[in-house]
Amino acid sequence: MRAAALEELAVLAEQGALQMDPEKDVVNMHCHTFFSFNAYGHSPSSLAWLAKRQGFRAVGIVDFDVVDGVDEFLSACDRIGVRGSAGVETRVFVPEFASREISSPGEPGVAYQMGIGFVSSDVPDVVADIQDDLKSRAARRNQMIIERVNAVLAPAVIDYERDVLPLTPGGNAIERHIVVAYIAAAKQAVQDEAGFWADKLGTARSQTEALINDPPKLQNVVRAKLMKQGGVGYVQPGPETFPTVGTFHRFVQACGALPCATWLDGTSAGEQAMEELLELMIAQGAVALNIIPDRNWNIADAETRRTKVQHLYDVVELANRLDLPLNVGTEMNSFGQKLVDDFGVSELAPVRQVFLDGAHFIYGHTRMQRALGLGYQSEWAQAQLPSRRARNAFYTEVGYTVPPGRAASSRLAQIDRTMQPAAILSQLRAWWS
Repeated sequence: MRAAALEELAVLAEQGALQMDPEKDVVNMHCHTFFSFNAYGHSPSSLAWLAKRQGFRAVGIVDFDVVDGVDEFLSACDRIGVRGSAGVETRVFVPEFASREISSPGEPGVAYQMGIGFVSSDVPDVVADIQDDLKSRAARRNQMIIERVNAVLAPAVIDYERDVLPLTPGGNAIERHIVVAYIAAAKQAVQDEAGFWADKLGTARSQTEALINDPPKLQNVVRAKLMKQGGVGYVQPGPETFPTVGTFHRFVQACGALPCATWLDGTSAGEQAMEELLELMIAQGAVALNIIPDRNWNIADAETRRTKVQHLYDVVELANRLDLPLNVGTEMNSFGQKLVDDFGVSELAPVRQVFLDGAHFIYGHTRMQRALGLGYQSEWAQAQLPSRRARNAFYTEVGYTVPPGRAASSRLAQIDRTMQPAAILSQLRAWWS
């Protein structure tokens, strides 16, 4: 159904029946789809279409714990001519930082970690158990949350399989789905919603009356009060709650994708030792760094904004020194998050080009891996481009040179897989420069 709808839109666009924004120098390489949670309901196909319609130079999807959307997304990008990349995100435990918060607030030793540049939803048998483990860990955690919250919200109780799993097409639920299910249950179970939520959330009735008329805000408050640290449903993670960095990276690498560290805002104890953390991650295979720019400049308080913007500049400089291309985006898994970063603001001017370079790097890898099996992790790349800096430069140039779309895919597949990097780049320039 989604493929058919996209085909209709593509044909209309080709006929000039739809107004399409011209391509501009903006990218969003971190968009969650409805296979984990997208605040605006976007599927992989609709995110590709959003990027095409609004003129993004590139777009990337990322989902928690699954790669279910990869095939659909990359096929959609090929059909409508969008530069795309696909990835996965999870949380890992870092024993060397067990006493320090990293990028998961209130959870020492726990960091968000990603894999980017996947080219298939099929997971190799050798790491299928890791994929299954990621899903089962998340499901167990969700069920523990529900058990605790049900005891407090009765009669507005929910069942995981009946009420939560149907909210996601692939059965991969996160906390935000649980919140939606509880709000729906309250509508059915109680007559006085405002009074119910005022009692359960410990807030004034006038506040909950306003929240009920603003569902996104109500969802955020319910999640914060009941499921985050200090809430009745919060489950404090331990060393066994999440996989290790090494285990997750093994999964990503076996899929031909790129392990990617993440950075929040530089304020936690762990992120104040960012060079130590990144060197640890690099030693275990990390080759890129993810940043969410908007939370580090779009801040009302001027002093906080200055501090966080400087942290942003500092981590970008560190990533450059450590040869880590950047993956940037807005997430789109919380209401109010932007569809794309505002690349025109003065705060992002010093880092705009490196953000664009990072997007073209991961797109270049995706193109080479999907068409030829010559991506960043390939034996060919390891032999021909042994240093990360050389590999980064090669795939970035590929990304800037190769256009999106099916015609380019067909031509790219004609490349001789035994060619050296310089010869490949020369051929690509001859075709498209």
